[in-house]
Amino acid sequence: MLSDARLFDLNIEKVLEDWEVYHAIREIIANALDEQVLTKTKEIEISRDAKGSWHIRDFGRGLKYEHLTQNENEEKLSHSNLVIGKFGVGLKDALATFDRHGIKVLIKSRYGDITVVKSEKHGFEDIVTLHASISPPIEGNLQGTEFILEGCSDEDIETAKSYFLKFSGETILEDTVYGSVLEKTGQSKIYINGLRAAEEENFLFSYNITSITQAMRKALNREKTHLGRTAYTDRVKTILLACKSKDVAELLANDLQGYETGMMHDELKWNDVSVHACKLLNASDNVIFLTPQQLVEAKDIVDNARSDGLRVVTIPENVREKISGLQDYTGRGIRDLSGFKVEWNQSFKFNFVERNDLTDQERMVFDGTKQIADLIGGFPANVKRVLISETMRIETCGLREAEGLWESSDGSIIIKRDQLRSLKKYSGTLLHEIAHAMSGTSDVSREFEDQLTSLLGLVSSNVLTKNSN
Repeated sequence: MLSDARLFDLNIEKVLEDWEVYHAIREIIANALDEQVLTKTKEIEISRDAKGSWHIRDFGRGLKYEHLTQNENEEKLSHSNLVIGKFGVGLKDALATFDRHGIKVLIKSRYGDITVVKSEKHGFEDIVTLHASISPPIEGNLQGTEFILEGCSDEDIETAKSYFLKFSGETILEDTVYGSVLEKTGQSKIYINGLRAAEEENFLFSYNITSITQAMRKALNREKTHLGRTAYTDRVKTILLACKSKDVAELLANDLQGYETGMMHDELKWNDVSVHACKLLNASDNVIFLTPQQLVEAKDIVDNARSDGLRVVTIPENVREKISGLQDYTGRGIRDLSGFKVEWNQSFKFNFVERNDLTDQERMVFDGTKQIADLIGGFPANVKRVLISETMRIETCGLREAEGLWESSDGSIIIKRDQLRSLKKYSGTLLHEIAHAMSGTSDVSREFEDQLTSLLGLVSSNVLTKNSN
């Protein structure tokens, strides 16, 4: 030790026994990145020299011995975008860890060169503690601070760097005022201002939180690791709810469909995030949202939707309930089953089929129309014609195309072509629509039920009377 060196007692009361060398290196890198942000200087440098020692260098104002304290730096506290500044410098923890693992440290700045030694505590010569030995600078005009580490491995350096978003190579999908959504590579990671604080097994994305909540400040411990989910869940939700890009919306909406197989990620189990995903996707694409049950029960509607160029997105029932009647972020109504029924019926056009275009079998069934009506005494006066159509409107109270319709405006009974496959199906549908024409009411009314019952009785009576003769 040089004769003009001064000793500064580090006063380390509690050594972080769980810290490895890479934890200490992480702390040095984090402080260097903070200094880069504060001083708006060029990128930090991490390199290895010919002797195998590692150098970590920033180009800020230079380290002073006053920084070798456990107190939080007031300047760092006032900046919200620093890596670790608000959670304690941690430099003493790093120096103690290096010493415990036999890593030699030289800290160079224009204010002095610092090494770590063991020396008697001032006034208590029987107690040996860790001190910083501060000597006049070898390079008096050095810009910034340089840490030279002798004895650490390449693996320690790489592990330390892996804690930082800056060195991860992860792709940012969208930035918000609260933080960024990152493309997941392997395990999902939670970064706090670029420093990894937690990992998630079943998240869809990784996140970099840049707007720190009070709960997170309290939860971040001295080690700055193992941050519990409860501390950052609300902020992750806020980030997702602030997203507007189609890329994020697509991934969220696609993940919703994992509900059927149990493969949905945890973010989509948050209802407000699921609803947000539906709003985003509805605003950016032509989609229809259906539950797994509706996919089965509303086959006609699904087929019609797909033929109209709509992409079917499967969602859980609880999400369907929440989006029903909502508008997306452009003011357009979110298209679900009921909404599509209205759209379809409003834009619907019949595709009528002339008698001569029917097959021989279909024509034979259709030609029995008058005989069927005669079973009840003939058509009522308000029925002018019976038409066949390839396409039909969706049932008012159902989930499929109607088999038959009564159009009171022009006195037409319209029957779907597939009913001509058998005389039984066609007869039943025709009589059903005649009942509507005679009652002037819908399927769900008591009057219609009474009229249909009356027709069934009349048919039975006429057939029995005919047979008895």
